[in-house]
Amino acid sequence: MDFSREKISGRVGAMRQVAAIRRAVLDDGPGRGMRIIDVSAGGGLSFTVYPDRGMDIGEASYKGMPLVWLTPGSATPESYEPEQFNWLRTWGGGLLTGCGLLNVGGPCEAGESHGLHGRLSHLKAVDVNTEREWDGAGNYRLTVSGKVSHRRVFGEDLLLTRRISTVLGGNTLEIVDTVENAGFRTTPYMQLYHMNFSWPLVDERSFLVAPEHPVMPQNDVAAAGLAQWDRMSAPTPGFVEQVFYHDLPADASGMAEMKLVSPTLKLAVRVRYSKASLPQFMEWKQMGQGEYVLGLEPGNCVPEGQVSNREKGLLKYLAPGEKVCSRVELVLDETE
Repeated sequence: MDFSREKISGRVGAMRQVAAIRRAVLDDGPGRGMRIIDVSAGGGLSFTVYPDRGMDIGEASYKGMPLVWLTPGSATPESYEPEQFNWLRTWGGGLLTGCGLLNVGGPCEAGESHGLHGRLSHLKAVDVNTEREWDGAGNYRLTVSGKVSHRRVFGEDLLLTRRISTVLGGNTLEIVDTVENAGFRTTPYMQLYHMNFSWPLVDERSFLVAPEHPVMPQNDVAAAGLAQWDRMSAPTPGFVEQVFYHDLPADASGMAEMKLVSPTLKLAVRVRYSKASLPQFMEWKQMGQGEYVLGLEPGNCVPEGQVSNREKGLLKYLAPGEKVCSRVELVLDETE
């Protein structure tokens, strides 16, 4: 379909007739009181941004077909229990959960107690803005942006600025993040994009495609399933999660890519990411009943906690005033 300005001009009463951004506040359940921003791109891609959950992205669909795994309800950040693995009590799943910025992976003691996957997903954004405008390339672009401060007196002062955008009629969702050390002391910096796909996109016919590359199992459980890392299964009673580390090559533009293919839906989803700033890529394979989800997760660390990353020489630091920019793209391709 032609979504050019020339074609649309004069044919619609308002642009929200074909592409829209709508702000709302949840009024029921564990998320009552949270801000949400629904984005509908007009060509079939729709998603919801959660400013009060670190600018996460929850629900996402393509032409009415759900793409992601959701838990019974994303809870308000005030419900956060930081101890040990209690992050799981308020995790909503969704297209993107931000992990970090001081810890990714299991709980650990590193100057202070860090719970599973850190605080990022339970911090409220400020300066939340939405934009709908024709860009210089002739696309009608829809953008949601916000800033998330991860700071503590006598501790870290990290500022995440996120821009999430897509275009009218497009098949791509773009996430551009800048993390800045706004403080005066060098600070550890960990970030992982926890992207969670599920049925009907994921079923026993679904599979992963990537260029030839090294694949490493996280532990013995994953090692037992290494030969089938790229193949999904039907929901399996008692399935124990498997995590694989992928060292994917970057293309000429500096982006690396993993593709999830669904023959059932005749749809492929590509997760692309800037390899220089996000050198690690994790596959979280959980084929359990009800917990039926495939995580495709670019990051600058491995999900083993701050202490383990430091011991392995993988822990990144930001000097005062230093900034790191990362880019993640979700691309939807219809297949034969």
